[in-house]
Amino acid sequence: MSHISYEEWEPVIGLEIHVQLKTRSKLFARSPNRFGDEPNTNIDVIDTGQPGALPVLNQEAVEKAILFGCAIGAEVATFSKFDRKSYFYPDSPRNFQITQFDKPIIIGGKVLADVEGKSKEFQIHHAHLEDDAGMLKHFSEFAGVDYNRAGVPLLEIVSEPCMFSPKDASAYAMAIKAIMQYLDVSDCNMEEGSLRIDTNISVRPRGDKTLRNKVEVKNMNSFTNMEMAIEAEIRRQVRAYTAHPHENPANVIKSETVRFDLEKKETVVMRSKEEAKDYRYFPEPDLPPIVLKKEYIEKIRREMPELPHERFDRYVNKLKLSDYNASILVNEKALSDYFEEALKSCNNASALCNWITVEFVGRLKDSGTPLYQSPILPKHIAALVNFIDQKKITGRIAKDVADIMVQIQGKDPELIIRENPNFQAVHDTSAIEPFVDQVLSENAQSVEDFKAGKDKAFNFLVGQVMKLSKGKASPDVVKDLLTKKILP
Repeated sequence: MSHISYEEWEPVIGLEIHVQLKTRSKLFARSPNRFGDEPNTNIDVIDTGQPGALPVLNQEAVEKAILFGCAIGAEVATFSKFDRKSYFYPDSPRNFQITQFDKPIIIGGKVLADVEGKSKEFQIHHAHLEDDAGMLKHFSEFAGVDYNRAGVPLLEIVSEPCMFSPKDASAYAMAIKAIMQYLDVSDCNMEEGSLRIDTNISVRPRGDKTLRNKVEVKNMNSFTNMEMAIEAEIRRQVRAYTAHPHENPANVIKSETVRFDLEKKETVVMRSKEEAKDYRYFPEPDLPPIVLKKEYIEKIRREMPELPHERFDRYVNKLKLSDYNASILVNEKALSDYFEEALKSCNNASALCNWITVEFVGRLKDSGTPLYQSPILPKHIAALVNFIDQKKITGRIAKDVADIMVQIQGKDPELIIRENPNFQAVHDTSAIEPFVDQVLSENAQSVEDFKAGKDKAFNFLVGQVMKLSKGKASPDVVKDLLTKKILP
């Protein structure tokens, strides 16, 4: 295996991302769109395919699809329609799925994503609305079907084959996930299956511009697994082409569907790929087309919230956060929203960001509860940063206060400082002077170095006084006293 050179080959990857839309009810029925309820409780005659049950389109789902279209700069079609896609499977009770085949609601569009420090643009072919199938549950003696998920609205986002590495694919998928969360159109919870990814992978000799047969890896439910699956499938295809150099490539790798075996880190062929004709698409007779007015689309566009890349630009350019800190916040919307809330009562954005992302997130790491779900209020962290800036407490004391804020969650730092005499910064010169005198008598060399113009020596002396005062002395008073005593 090691003798195969992957340098001579170029993978081409396209993704189909299925996102469950966060609506109150299902796409064509009134039953609730909720995860985690008892099996077969959120269902009605439409979800279970009863004869004569007629679908009615959910307007909220259409609005969420339009919002996504606006966010990626796509064309939102003023005319789109639904089609029947036939397949016979126990989790699809009416034996067809209602989807959009040749007239989807979203056409084109692009997203920007950060791939290993470089910004790349990825093209989207289209996105269409469809309803989800139920879920098969396998038990030791029998299998059951839970139809709670049947009929849940999905937006399927189909990219162009515009990715050329596993890293490209996961960066693009994460960018789509972030946009969905910022628009609040889906919670994108991969464990619950509200974001599922099918990856299409083909491999061609470098420099070749033709597309070879693609292989689909179904239902990837984590970005890490997806990267590993793509990696494994690229290796499988390169090995096959290298072993049969003179055969027609179309006979070496067929259009197939594979699954990823996590233990063996290999892809395993499941079945040959169906073609459009196998699905017998035809226009859905029970639903009229979706006809949208331009004004309606514009109204939704105007209501669009701030998108991830816009927030990132604001953090870096306006708030002067580092690229690294800005991306830590932006990549986790709930944490970014927490920071936004704290920002309302604090002007020092970079210190606030540091206290939130490093100090507090770090202290809560082992608890299993993220900061934004804890009782610690954003305004309390803002207050703590303000106390340091106002010189009411030192940074050292602030860390002790933070420890107590994590122990007694929800307690106001002002109260914690008031109740603890050790937490008040000492501004009283007479209390600090003995420490200063002691440090000066014990560090004659540093005093000489400072007089000779070495600033580091002065900082060392300040540090020694702070140490003696157990971090309680006001740094400004310490600096003032030292300067007066050394340079009278």
